Amino acid sequence: MALLDWVVRAIYLSISFLAHSWSSGRLEAMIRFFRAKVRTPVSDHVRESEAIRQQLGAHLLLGLEIFIAADIISSVVSPSWDKVGILAAIVAIRTVLSYFLRREVRQTKDG
Repeated sequence: MALLDWVVRAIYLSISFLAHSWSSGRLEAMIRFFRAKVRTPVSDHVRESEAIRQQLGAHLLLGLEIFIAADIISSVVSPSWDKVGILAAIVAIRTVLSYFLRREVRQTKDG
């Protein structure tokens, strides 16, 4: 049982580490935004801002989905009804956020 606990914790830590990819995406979007404000002509600001928003949205979606997986795995380690209830609420909130964020990214890409 100790081996299984160790394996699950290792998986949880690796997924949590991957979840920080959204931080790097956020940093990259900020750099691109400031660079666009300084370097691009005023007429291209809107187009560049939309491209940055799409990239940031993709990173946020990835981070939210990885955080959901990490929460599910962490509840496997020590299941209790309190943790399951909290997990259900967190998953519901993150799923709704992911849905609307994905919808907005799709709308900006299509239109």
